[in-house]
Amino acid sequence: MSVSIVIPAYNERADIEATVDAALAYLGRSGLAGEVVVVDDGSSDDTAELVARYAGRHPQVRLLRNERNRGKGYSVRRGVMEARGEVVLFSDADGSTPLSEAAKLLAAIGSGAHVAIGSRALPDSDVAQPQPWFRRAMGWVFRNIVRLIVLRGFRDTQCGFKAFRREAAREIFRRQTLEGFAFDVEVLFIAKALGYHIAEVPVRWLDSHDSRVHPLRDPAKMFLDLFRIRWRALRGAYR
Repeated sequence: MSVSIVIPAYNERADIEATVDAALAYLGRSGLAGEVVVVDDGSSDDTAELVARYAGRHPQVRLLRNERNRGKGYSVRRGVMEARGEVVLFSDADGSTPLSEAAKLLAAIGSGAHVAIGSRALPDSDVAQPQPWFRRAMGWVFRNIVRLIVLRGFRDTQCGFKAFRREAAREIFRRQTLEGFAFDVEVLFIAKALGYHIAEVPVRWLDSHDSRVHPLRDPAKMFLDLFRIRWRALRGAYR
């Protein structure tokens, strides 16, 4: 099995080298062929330059650069669509879910799932460092609205740690339209609509205090995006 690890990055100079190191170490320890694809989303710091230098020393690392900041959803879609592995896994650049947890998602894929998603909300999940109370509250509201109007059956749609069989990834992400943080919900909605088997897997997770999610602007946009998903579904856009 070959694995592509896609890492969307925006102004991640503090963490990106450690995260890429962890991805390469995981591939090495596991004996997996693969690559690490970093998608720089128009960073204003030197994230892209750091990754470019890293890629010059490590042929398994590839850098894709967006000309301007497009959003996490756009960056993940671009990385997934350009990935070469038989399995494509995307992971947040801050390392909030350790790359060693990838083994759990790959095991689910190997057992027949088309999609495996990391979850912070299952009984066996290990949330070593929780979010601040206000982000937990916003997350609770968001999860319940997701269940009410868009998608049921999942405890945690927003953990930034998901894996896909390559064929399923191509079919799902070519239909994805959202470019912001609500793209996870759209991706899972599409996967379910296409009949793919989705496994929700407990993972270890640590909160990053340097979150890229704006506490007011981004939640408001995410709520609007949920209605966009429902409207597009009614129009048959995800067939």
